[in-house]
Amino acid sequence: MALRMAREHLEEMIAHARETFPLECCGLLAGRDGQVIRVYRGYNVDQSPYTYRLDDRQLLQFLREMDREGLEVVGIYHSHTSSEATPSRTDVARAFYPEAVYVIISLQQPDSPRVRGFRIVDGSVSEEDVIVQ
Repeated sequence: MALRMAREHLEEMIAHARETFPLECCGLLAGRDGQVIRVYRGYNVDQSPYTYRLDDRQLLQFLREMDREGLEVVGIYHSHTSSEATPSRTDVARAFYPEAVYVIISLQQPDSPRVRGFRIVDGSVSEEDVIVQ
């Protein structure tokens, strides 16, 4: 199933990636039925240009807020600062939400960020469409 989002959601993720550069950014995409309704900017506790890990307390806060609003995690996003928008081995190993689309924002070419989505289930990776409406 494709992930759908408004242009403002895409722009929010790209802005987050640019603001945290040269470190990876990360966050959650909340919504319903594959439609993004809200972007939750997260804090990358790894503070790394190669890996990301959302702060546990922040994750809990986001999930509680989503629950109150009747939303679910439809996507998880992060940036790649100098590589393509494809999941790394670490990304695949740390993919714990099979129901989510993993969105990667590549800043390999900073003036032309590339955004792609993937479903990662039990180590198997398949590309998912990211539709900007």
